[in-house]
Amino acid sequence: MECKLLDSTRVCLGRSCLNRFSRCRVDAVKFSNQFCSSRGMLIKASYSTTRKSKQSIDWVGQDNFTVANDSPWIIGTNGIILSPSLVESTVLDYSEDKYDGVVIDPDRLPSNPKAFASILRASLSHWRLKGKKGIWLKLPVERSELVPIAVKEGFEYHHAERQYLMLTYWIPQGPSLLPDNASHHVGIGGFVINDQDEVLVVQEKYCPPACVGLWKLPTGYILESEEIYTGAVREVEEETGIDTEFVEVIAFRHALSVAFEKSDLFFICMLRPLSTKIKVDDQEIQAAKWMPLAEFVEQPLIKEDNMFYKIIEMCIARLGKRYCGLVSHRVVSKFDGKTSSLYYNVADSQDSICQGS
Repeated sequence: MECKLLDSTRVCLGRSCLNRFSRCRVDAVKFSNQFCSSRGMLIKASYSTTRKSKQSIDWVGQDNFTVANDSPWIIGTNGIILSPSLVESTVLDYSEDKYDGVVIDPDRLPSNPKAFASILRASLSHWRLKGKKGIWLKLPVERSELVPIAVKEGFEYHHAERQYLMLTYWIPQGPSLLPDNASHHVGIGGFVINDQDEVLVVQEKYCPPACVGLWKLPTGYILESEEIYTGAVREVEEETGIDTEFVEVIAFRHALSVAFEKSDLFFICMLRPLSTKIKVDDQEIQAAKWMPLAEFVEQPLIKEDNMFYKIIEMCIARLGKRYCGLVSHRVVSKFDGKTSSLYYNVADSQDSICQGS
C-alpha cells in the first residue's frame, strides 16, 4: 500500500521508527521526513484553507475521532491522543462566514468515502472546540455517495439544485439559527397592449381542463439571478416572439402553498410592444394573437375570477392615467454595497400623471 501525501511536511504514526528525521517503515511501507510514534495510524499533515490546488486528497487512515469531556485533546479509536495543532491538519478545507460559521470547500473533498467519514468527524470535533456554529456542506452531484455519510454524522438537507445538494449542521445547543431554504417561487405576467387597444394573449398547450380555450396573458417564472422586469420581457418574447420594453409593475399577488409547499409571488407587469409579428413557442403555447381588450375582458373565466378581473381593471385604469404602477429604480445599499432594484411609483405633483408613462 502506498501513502500518497501532497505536502512536503508529513506525519506518520508508525509501528517502528528510527528517529524523527529518519526513514520509517509501517508494514513494509516506506516514508521519509516523518514524525513517528509507536502506534499504527497515518495522518495527513497539512489540510489548510489557504491551499490553491483543486486536486483531491487521498486519505490513508481510517480512524474515528472523539473529544473527551470538552478536553482540548482528541482521542482516536486506536487510543492515540492528538493535540489540537495536530488535529487541525486533518480538518477539511473550509472558509469562515461572517456569522462564525464554516463553509466547506466542495472542490477539496477527500476522494475516498471512508476517508471523508473519518476526516469529517475530526473536522466537526475541531470546529466544536473552536466555537463554530453553522456548517455548510455542498456536495456536487458527482459526489452523491457522500450524502449518507454526512447524514449519519448529523447533517440535514437544506436545499438541492440540479448540480448539487446543500446540507447543514448546527453545532450549538438549541434550535438551528441558520436561514431556511427559499420559501417562494416568483412568477410574472406580461400585460402588452398595442395602439389599437389589442392585448397580446396566448392559449397554453398544457393547462387544467377548466382553462382549455382560455386566452390569457403570457406568464412564466423568474430565473435565478434575474430581475423582475427582465424576466417579464424574456417570457413574452419566448412565448410569442414579441419584443417589448418594461413600463411598470401594476400589481402583485401573494399566494400560500402553491407548489411543493412553497408560496408564490406573481407580478403583473405592463410592457410596451416594440414589434407586432407573432411567432409562437410551440413547445408550451398552443396559439397566440392580438385580441381586442373589450373581448378579452368579456371572457367568462376572466369575468368570474375576482383576482384576474381586478388585475385587468387596474391595467385599464393605468391606461387611463388614473393609477400609477411601480417603476424600477436602481439603488445601492450601504449594508451590503450591492446594486438592487427598488420598485415604487413617482407621480407628477400637478396632474398626477405617472412619470413612467
